[in-house]
Amino acid sequence: MLLKLGPLDAGRVADLRPYLDAVPDPRSRRGRWYPLTAILLVCAFAVLSGAKSIEELAEWGGRASSTVLSAIGIRRHPLKWRRSPSPATIGRVLGALDGDALDRAVGTYPADQHRTATEAATTGRRRVIAVDGKALKGSARLTSTRRHLLSAVTHGLVVTLAQAEVGAKTNETTRFRPLLAPLDLADAVVTFDALHSVKANISWLVQEKKAHYIAVIKTNQPTAHRQLAALPWRDIAVQHTASGSGHGRRESRSIKTCGIADELGGIAFPHARLAIRVHRRRKQTGKRETRESVYAVTSLDAHQTSPADLATAIRGHWGVENSSHHIRDVTFAEDASTVHTGTAPRAMAALRNLTIRVLKTLGADNIAKTTRAIRDHPERALPLLGITNNPDLYGT
Repeated sequence: MLLKLGPLDAGRVADLRPYLDAVPDPRSRRGRWYPLTAILLVCAFAVLSGAKSIEELAEWGGRASSTVLSAIGIRRHPLKWRRSPSPATIGRVLGALDGDALDRAVGTYPADQHRTATEAATTGRRRVIAVDGKALKGSARLTSTRRHLLSAVTHGLVVTLAQAEVGAKTNETTRFRPLLAPLDLADAVVTFDALHSVKANISWLVQEKKAHYIAVIKTNQPTAHRQLAALPWRDIAVQHTASGSGHGRRESRSIKTCGIADELGGIAFPHARLAIRVHRRRKQTGKRETRESVYAVTSLDAHQTSPADLATAIRGHWGVENSSHHIRDVTFAEDASTVHTGTAPRAMAALRNLTIRVLKTLGADNIAKTTRAIRDHPERALPLLGITNNPDLYGT
């Protein structure tokens, strides 16, 4: 599996350490033995090897040779041995970290490292970015609700650009702007579900970030939904169709678009230029066929996009569930994880995002098989994050 990743030279894979150096150390200076960057590297390499829990993070360090630990930055004991941090040490550090700082470090690193690959994957097309939330089900306790994360993820080549935790007393819509504010979104298309179809956020996205949007409109926006449903869709020909089968079902989708004329009143939604109707037919084996119409609006004009591109973007938003969330839940058992202390659940999610992003961008077509190929050979993980077995090269 690792042969598919190709040569992992310095020009293709950047060193992760300078990015992790920017994460502030939450520990007091007294009694520190392990550098924070070294602990985070142990965690990152362990997740690259398929680790799912705090104990498995520490086990990866226990399997690593003294040479590998030296390259990571583990200090040598006066008695000449090197020892990886214990589960208790890793758990305390992850639970006390600045979650925003770690997400910035993890998000910025692949963005710089894999910019060429990302641009190659989107040549001639606008970047499309999905804003989507995910609950960490196993993090719930009797005294606290489960943690909830909001992420910005690119369509196609899966890249988590930003991630933020949604507070227990807030909701996803309040985190929409803080999540996207640091990102360069000029001329990109942002997709989101009906929950985020908040007019103030949409106006900010178009006016301040110079981005486009595709917003699904449901009954939580009653005026806009009623206006969209009342458009003369019967008189508009189908402009694009797509179909497929798998997992015991057949599905077909058709799309129609309609220009929104401002002089006729438009749609009660800011900067809307095209109305969209997607009609889905689904036939599950042994069940009756179901039909559903979904309405959306976009700030793109007809000359800036095509029905096929709009259909791909809308379908791609739903595909985030398979391309990112499914891998995190199935390969890394995220929903089954009982990590719950402090920022540890968010830190583990950030490391999973890093693993998926790095391996996908380097060409891995099966994350589970690739992590198994690394698991029993810790030295195989080092070049994936730009680290050689020569620790003297760092910082020179």
